[in-house]
Amino acid sequence: MATFLFLGNLGATEIIIIALIVLLLFGGKKIPELMRGLGKGVRSFKDGVKGVEDELKDEPKDKAK
Repeated sequence: MATFLFLGNLGATEIIIIALIVLLLFGGKKIPELMRGLGKGVRSFKDGVKGVEDELKDEPKDKAK
């Protein structure tokens, strides 16, 4: 299993335990809402990063004029 930067050295067992704790804390009905909100946040972050990258790419063209 690949290790992700934000997960560190967590294995499959630890991830399953964390998922079960989240399920117990929030319940099955709230998890889809939480994931939707998380997805919107990630999408917004990616759009913001892309916007900054586009501005940085266009910057040398603006200075040449």
